Amino acid sequence: MTTPDTPAQSVAAQPADAQAAAESVPGQLAAVHPADIQAAAESVAVQSVAGQSADAQPAVQSGAGQSSAGQSGAARLAVVTGAASGIGRATALRLARDGWHLTLVDRDASGLDATAAQIQKRHDASAVRDQLVADLADTGQTESVVSAYLRSHDVDLLVNNAGVGFRANAEGTTDEQWDVTLAVNLTAMFRLCRAVIPGMVARGHGVIINTASAGGLVGLRYRVAYCASKAGVIGLTRALAADHAGQGIRVNAIAPGTVDTEWVGRMLHDDPDPVATRRMMEQRQLDGRFGTPEEVAGGIAFMAGDEGRFFNGSVMVMDAGLTAV
Repeated sequence: MTTPDTPAQSVAAQPADAQAAAESVPGQLAAVHPADIQAAAESVAVQSVAGQSADAQPAVQSGAGQSSAGQSGAARLAVVTGAASGIGRATALRLARDGWHLTLVDRDASGLDATAAQIQKRHDASAVRDQLVADLADTGQTESVVSAYLRSHDVDLLVNNAGVGFRANAEGTTDEQWDVTLAVNLTAMFRLCRAVIPGMVARGHGVIINTASAGGLVGLRYRVAYCASKAGVIGLTRALAADHAGQGIRVNAIAPGTVDTEWVGRMLHDDPDPVATRRMMEQRQLDGRFGTPEEVAGGIAFMAGDEGRFFNGSVMVMDAGLTAV
């Protein structure tokens, strides 16, 4: 998410809002130890993407008691990270509407429950296959929970949406902030792509969509770590597309501008002049308004579907002209 041009303070954010902020969703499912999560699934709750202690332990929550291979018909399985709120939640809801079955990933267990509940209420009650609770800043959790799941299930679509962001210039960015930003926004994304690609290659098809940002295309003030990570996402996306296009895999990125998610409210809560700051953020878009999570989710769903076949190695910029001037 794009943030105001004022320095200081770290803010956990989700990647899809040109700057960052994490996401969550409902749906109460019982914690289980899926045997197919290789030798790794530890059944204890942990929370995902926008900030949580790394001590918590990962959990897999299974919905409707069905494995990805056990679903009937041609239902496709999509895994969405950062699914507890904002763009991730909107994407999960849109994909469920389009007939996808879903595995939701986040470090925020209650947010995942909320997303799952909304999906089950609005769409097919069996649409949510699993909920993976893991902190993608933690390599162990990323590998033992999420990567293991991707290797052991027939995943048709991976949406790498989880992300974090800190508002600071280079002098104000700590080593820890830099490391966490790169760990979640880029390194975890690479690890999940690496885990899911062999299965996609074996089946001869698959789609990966990575959430980049307008901040990966232009410099944004007080966003040095975030912009660096999102530029890396774009490079990773294009390289993966070049490597695997001949194997039936499409890899694309979406680059949102400033999107009106929960993170905006959290950031403005402590702002000395929240009305003026919000207006300034809105004016970054040429039409003078924020994007919505649902608009970004629509772009992701289009690239994921059959009509998006000609997208590969592409960056879909949805920023209302933020990067045009």
